[in-house]
Amino acid sequence: MKIKLLFLIIVLVNSNFFGQSSDSTTVKKDAFSYKKVILPVALFASGLALKNTETNKKLQKDIQKILSPDFETKAEDFFQFAPIVQIYGGRFIGFKSKNNLKQQTINIVLANLISTTIVKSAKHSFLVTRPDNTDNYSFPSGHTATAFTNASLLFYEYKDSNIWYASSGFMFASATGFLRIANNKHYTSDVLAGAGIGLGVGLAVSYWSPFKSFTVGKNKTHAIIYPQVGENYGIGMLIRN
Repeated sequence: MKIKLLFLIIVLVNSNFFGQSSDSTTVKKDAFSYKKVILPVALFASGLALKNTETNKKLQKDIQKILSPDFETKAEDFFQFAPIVQIYGGRFIGFKSKNNLKQQTINIVLANLISTTIVKSAKHSFLVTRPDNTDNYSFPSGHTATAFTNASLLFYEYKDSNIWYASSGFMFASATGFLRIANNKHYTSDVLAGAGIGLGVGLAVSYWSPFKSFTVGKNKTHAIIYPQVGENYGIGMLIRN
């Protein structure tokens, strides 16, 4: 039953993004809705609530029983970056992307940097021991966060061109999370929290596209939006006539 619950969560993650595209004909294109942050927050909160519980440990044991005792793979090391290849490759297949090559690269680098920073900070704050007892940096899953960050970027890059291609990255992301559990490197709670972080970061970077240049008014004034990090956090703008 608990294994079915894990797969149900994976299906809900993918179906949520299919659902977001279905109302694109009735709302302004790329309009941001705070409803979109519900799933990332819910996933992280679920992982946080499940952490250090008997249910979490039982899930881990159940999955290990299903798999061979000698099961081991490094596939997730590559799956987490597969959506990046898809982001760059989409235009060669014939799909129209939201951003040009430069902005895609900026979004990928920045999103992965933010995601990694959040994950590293959380790992050192919670200090949860991994299922295989190798270290105390189990929560949240960095592989899963990276995978869902890149899958989110892929989705928002191509959702208006081809929804199936745009959503395919979540299959790689879901597989990444499952394999981290299967390899006994992470608990289900770690994967859920990692997915929440990745979805949230991917959503934020995709919609606000930091450092993106655009023109304002008839006089062709150029503006660049960028993040501000330091004593204060926020969004800044450079305007050049």
